[in-house]
Amino acid sequence: MSKKHAFEYIWRDRKRMIFGLPWSFTTYFLTETKFITRSGFLSLAEDELDLYKVTDKKLVLPFWQRIVGCGTVIIYVRDTDTPQKEVRCIKHPREFLKMLDKQIDRERDRYSTRGRDLYAAMGGAVPPPMHHDGHDMAEACGCDFPEPPHHDHY
Repeated sequence: MSKKHAFEYIWRDRKRMIFGLPWSFTTYFLTETKFITRSGFLSLAEDELDLYKVTDKKLVLPFWQRIVGCGTVIIYVRDTDTPQKEVRCIKHPREFLKMLDKQIDRERDRYSTRGRDLYAAMGGAVPPPMHHDGHDMAEACGCDFPEPPHHDHY
């Protein structure tokens, strides 16, 4: 455990600025259960995301970041405070994504949660399929649009 930080982390990096140098006051931490962003110099602000709530990730490699071996990772989270977190201009972004995936899977296994569970919990249940003219497929309409297959496993 680091003397400066009150938590153990798996990965740590700083937001990089000009020429890929870490000249910023934003630090990112990946722990076993959370992703933490700490920003500020004299006054600090921390934002924590629970890893089991992550719904998707995206890697963005702008030209100027690629030249210096950096990239940006966007994390989409089922969180009211921070639904989208940008991990800007970090070194070795693909390696970070691998570590993040590993920890997300561990946390989801621990909570017995999968992506479909997160969407349903957000109120994002999949709407019922619609016919070509927009009415519900459960309604009888007399059109020759094929009926959906019935699944008993829901």
